[in-house]
Amino acid sequence: MDFLPFYQDYLQNALSKSKFLLLRILIWLLQVHKQVRIERLAAYLPLPILYESRRKKIQRFLVEPCLSLVLLWFPLIKLIVEREFKPGSRLTLVLDRTQWQDKNVFMISVVWRKRAFPIYWQILEKKGSSNVKEQIALIRPVLKLFADYELLILGDREFHGVELSYWLKKRNRTAKNPIYFAFRERKNVYIRRSKKNQKRFQDLTLTPGVKVFEKNIFITKQKGFGRFNVLAYQKRKYRNHQEEEPWFIITNLDNPSEVIKYYKIRGGIEAMFRDYKSGGYNLEGSKANIHRLTNLILLIAIAYTLSALKGKSIKNRGYQKYISRLTEPKRQVRRHSEFWVGLYGQSWVLAWDFCYLFVEQIMRINLHKINEYNRGLKALSAIS
Repeated sequence: MDFLPFYQDYLQNALSKSKFLLLRILIWLLQVHKQVRIERLAAYLPLPILYESRRKKIQRFLVEPCLSLVLLWFPLIKLIVEREFKPGSRLTLVLDRTQWQDKNVFMISVVWRKRAFPIYWQILEKKGSSNVKEQIALIRPVLKLFADYELLILGDREFHGVELSYWLKKRNRTAKNPIYFAFRERKNVYIRRSKKNQKRFQDLTLTPGVKVFEKNIFITKQKGFGRFNVLAYQKRKYRNHQEEEPWFIITNLDNPSEVIKYYKIRGGIEAMFRDYKSGGYNLEGSKANIHRLTNLILLIAIAYTLSALKGKSIKNRGYQKYISRLTEPKRQVRRHSEFWVGLYGQSWVLAWDFCYLFVEQIMRINLHKINEYNRGLKALSAIS
């Protein structure tokens, strides 16, 4: 896969020539074979050396200091965000965690076109949820990186919303641009209007589809966290599906409809995790240690954002019909994301590169279709 020009310029300046070339080969292997296991990558790596030497070469590369997230990935993701979002606009950041076997990846991402681009991640050396200290350690450098943007941070029930919200509220007082948040809370958390007027979220009476929004109330019985806005919302039954539990969200946004709109899009990071795992690069097959796994995710992040941006370009130029089925006018959910179109668009180009002699013979046999073939070749050239 060819790098986009700004990827190539940045990575060539950031890495030595040999490391840049190896990185480019590994990204290409990820896109073609959709595997991140070091043993598989070593089997595919087209260097004329022993298999064991190829495996050790990849292992050594994955612990190189030049692959530091802060030094290599932060400047690149900032370039991507600056190209995709206007300066000063609102970035929606989502906290989430994915776990398989003994691996526990904690990540913050920016929502982009119903998907999400990874910004920063850590491998937790434990199973289960993160704590507030780990959450702050993940968020703090991201706030600094995107200080020129208005930020909205979303998280589900595992993120200790009250404590993290209180920390973000304090950061917002001194921030260059506003920092907003919306965290879903557990139903057994108390809300307190006064000493004698307090109840748990689960005791609220809710009507499906009707928003209950209260401003400046205390959360939990503990003192010292200050006041927040609270939204309680039970989704309507849709296509015989009823959400099991209502949403109880603490926030510093003032508009309940805005809270619901933004919280709904947090699913972008879950879609991204599917793309990272069985839907794309099979990350869950990796058995690498923490250091190498962190940098394998870095390779995936480069490959993923590259495919998504190429997919966006393919769609914008009207060539998606050569890669996938188009979304029907009455269909509510699109068939394929920009990532999928970009990933398999490159697979189409690769198949042409390997099979063009056979394809040319087919084209000569079917000369009555030459106009359609020429249009397809034009699309092929544009995508490549």
